[in-house]
Parts: sequence; structure tokens; C-alpha cells
Amino acid sequence: MTFRSLIAAAIAPLFAALLAGPAHADVLIENVDGIRIDEDGDLDRFTALWVDDDGTIIEVLDKGDKRPERPTYLSDMEGRVIVPGMIDAHLHVMGIGFGALTLDLSQTSSLEEALALIAEFAQANPGRPWILGRGWNQEKWGLGRFPTAEELDSAVSDRPAFLERVDGHAGWANSRAIEMAEITGKTKNPAGGRIERDASGAPSGVFVDAAAELVQKVVPAPRPVDRDAALYEAQNILLSQGITAVADMGTTLLDWQTYRRAGDSGRLRMRIMSYAAGIEDMEVIGGTGPTPWLYEDRLRLNGVKLYLDGALGSRGAWLKAPYTDDADNTGLPLLTDTQLRNKMSRAAMENYQVAVHAIGDAANAEALAAIEELSESYRGDRRWRIEHAQIVDPADIERFGKYGIIASVQPVHQTSDRLMAEARLGPERLPGAYPWASLKDAGARLALGSDAPVERAAPFVGMAVAMTRIDGDGMPPGGWMARERLSRMAAWRGFTADAAFAGFAEGRFGRLVEGERADFVVIDRDIARASPQAIRETRVLETWIAGKQVYRRGD
Repeated sequence: MTFRSLIAAAIAPLFAALLAGPAHADVLIENVDGIRIDEDGDLDRFTALWVDDDGTIIEVLDKGDKRPERPTYLSDMEGRVIVPGMIDAHLHVMGIGFGALTLDLSQTSSLEEALALIAEFAQANPGRPWILGRGWNQEKWGLGRFPTAEELDSAVSDRPAFLERVDGHAGWANSRAIEMAEITGKTKNPAGGRIERDASGAPSGVFVDAAAELVQKVVPAPRPVDRDAALYEAQNILLSQGITAVADMGTTLLDWQTYRRAGDSGRLRMRIMSYAAGIEDMEVIGGTGPTPWLYEDRLRLNGVKLYLDGALGSRGAWLKAPYTDDADNTGLPLLTDTQLRNKMSRAAMENYQVAVHAIGDAANAEALAAIEELSESYRGDRRWRIEHAQIVDPADIERFGKYGIIASVQPVHQTSDRLMAEARLGPERLPGAYPWASLKDAGARLALGSDAPVERAAPFVGMAVAMTRIDGDGMPPGGWMARERLSRMAAWRGFTADAAFAGFAEGRFGRLVEGERADFVVIDRDIARASPQAIRETRVLETWIAGKQVYRRGD
């Protein structure tokens, strides 16, 4: 054999390997105290995960199971507890991010405290043409009324200011902002909105639901760089809470483009199940149907979010009977029955998933009626979603068990709203308030979330509340309407496997089973055995997505 033929024979296997594709890489995540929900939906413990190079679980291993002989990488977790990545089934990604970049009033406990914080923020940011923020809550302040433009003027009058209420269903403007928006006493209430007025009929400073758009239309739009920064902040916040996937409720075209920029550049670290902010955005983003899963299961447009009513705090939730503390008001239906059915039908005919915001008992009854009617025409696995389902007439609860309806609820709302709900509803309607166990018993699949930035995105706190209906101060003892508590397993599934199912993501992530993505959280305690109070205090040490660390406490 010639020298040339010897060389050819030696390098032939190398060329064959190159032609076959990149070398296989895998990782063994070893020495863990793992807890998961297995293929049968039961609690299971494990000690290692064998993960492929694309972040898919090859095998879940117990203590005596044989390990792969030569994994490319080995991660020793030193016996720490890992659980499936938490999934928040209802929040607003960009709202979280912008909230981190603007003024946050969510921790203020009085009007005076809020005004002092607003004045401080305005003085510290003299170059900002508008003072923007959110989080105020007149109920938490004990104010007994909405704040006024005159009061906001006392904190900032040299520039327009517009601050969203904590639930996003009302905005508080100062006089400069009202003037710029050209709103006067002659301005009529828009459909689905209400301008709060003083005794003379002039706008007093608060704009409820659709009326807020009268001011928002003159607020400068964020630049792409601002949006990118907001997404960066939102991801940092969510990953630090152990949240690996979310349902983004109300994605605009500009939001979607922000997510796509992050995905294209490798900066989209978490998973977003997106629901468009109305039919127009749905059509522009998705075209003829839901998008494919993009960026290795990190982004998909699932469907559309429709608003049927407002919020309880601003008395915009649509009730069957007047508010106990406002005898002339039953809330604000934002769509007629025909409009709702037309929008739902438009989405369903293209196989988009429909998520309807319904808080009041009248809104929930109307959403259920629409689903029942449309299910005759649009069959198959639709997974109709009702977002919030906060106040439900007990006579309507059984209807949630039909047609595969998802009840997407946010446990912490119950503890935040408890006293307000009692005042708004009176004792006769409380049996249908935040009826989680009743909905589950009726056959609804529960998906749990936070509605952040309305509430803090904190899934372990949400789990504890779902199990106890007790707030962080231990009130009320024994839990509020305690018969509606969820079991530990139901609460856990609601923030993991069931939240994934609600977004058509089962089989992709949510359970730590073979064939799904290795999304998990390293935490400081065993939440399968811990008390609800201990679960509330859980600390996230690390967050991993697709077998790669994306957050570490202290970094």
C-alpha cells in the first residue's frame, strides 16, 4: 500500500463522521433530590436526568438505574431539590418589563405615600416627557373613592402623568395629560368605558376601561430599544421566580416583534405561549392559524384574548345584579352577545384557541353561553379558556365541565381582593366567589397564574394560597371560603402540567418526563412535604431551561 493510500485509509472515518453531522452531545444531571409529575399524573421521585443536546429528556433515572457511560457533560447538583419549571398560565410579559422600567406604586398603602413616591420619581427623572407607571389601588389605600387629577397635580404638574391602576382597568391622569388628550366635560363615555367626573361633570382624573384609551392615545409609544429592554427585565424577573414558561395574555404585534427579535438573536430564554390582543393582532401575527412552535419550543401564537368585562376593583366587572356598594351599577360589558360570538367564531374557524376575560357572574354566564353555542359548530379539542372566572353564579358552575373548558384562575387575586369582594358583592354572592374547588369538581381543568404585573409573579406563593386561601399575614384563620381550597397536587399541577395543557404544550414541557424539555428549578426545600407556609417562603436557587442554566441566585 502506498503512502497516499495509507493516509486516505486513515482519514476516511473522519470524513464519514463529518458527513454524518455534528457529534452527539448530552448531559447527565446527577445527584438530585428530584420530584416530578410522572406520565400517569402521579408524584414521582428521581435522582438524575439524562438530557440530549437539544434539551430533551432521554431518561429519568432512579437511584439504582444504570447511568450513561460517557456523557458529554456531567452536572452534579449536590443533592439539592429540583422540580419541574413553574408555568404561569396568565400574565402580561411586556407589562412586567415596563413596570420594572417605570414607576411602581403597587407597594404604596396610602394616597399620601403614593404622591410622595410620584414626586420623588418625577424629580429624579427630569428628562422624561411623561411620568408613567402603574400599581395604584384606592382600595388598598382605604380611600373610599378614586384619586383625582388635582391630587396628582400636587405631585407632578410640569409634565403630563398617566398611571394605570393595579388591575390595568383604569388610569389616573393629571390635568396636563387631560388637556393634551383634549378631554372635557362634553366628552362622552366611549363604549365599554367610563370617565369619572366631578360634581360639574368635568373629568375628575380617572378613566375606567375603554375610557383610558382617550389618554393613552397621546402617550408616546415606546421605541424598539425600550421594548427590548422591557423584555430583558421581564425575563430576569420571571426566571428568578422559577418560571420557565408563561401564557402571555394580550400580545400586540409590537410585542410579538419584540419576542421575535429576541428569538432571532438568541436572547429569548424562556417559553411564551402567546394570545393576541384581539382579532386584528391575531390575523396579522398568525395569518391563517396558530403559528408553529419557534426557537425550540420557546414561542408560539396559540390564540386570541377577548375582553368581555372589566375588573372588580374599578367596578367594571359585569354582574347580574347591582354592586352592593354601588346600587346603580352592574359593571361594564365590553362586547355585545353578537360581537362576542362573531369574534370567537372568527378565531375558531382558523383553529385559534379562544381565551375570554370574564370576572363578573354575568360575564361568566355570557362566556359559557357563547361556548355552548359555538361548540355545536366548532368541534374537536378546542380548549376554550375563561380567564379569571372570579365571580360565578353557583347555578353556572356545572357548565364549566362541558366542552373541555379551561378555568384560568389566579389564586393571589383572592387574598388581595377578599375585603373588597365582600364589600362589592355582599354575603349572598360570596358562595360563587373564586370557586376553584367547585370548578375543578365540575370537570373544568384549572390553569393557575398570577396576572402579573397586577400581582407579583410568584408561583410558590400562588401554590400556598391555592391550598389555604390565606394571605401572607395569616388571614383569615382557616382560610376564606375554605371549602374552595385546592389539594397540594391540584395546586402544583395548576402551575405545571395543567398550565402546559391549557396552552397546547403537553408533550413539550411541564412534567419532566421522557421526550419533554428539561425545564426545571432548583429550590431550597421539598415542596411535596413542606407546609403551605413553608411553600410560600420557597427560594429559587437556579432555573434551567432545556438542560441549560439560565438563572442562578446571586448572579
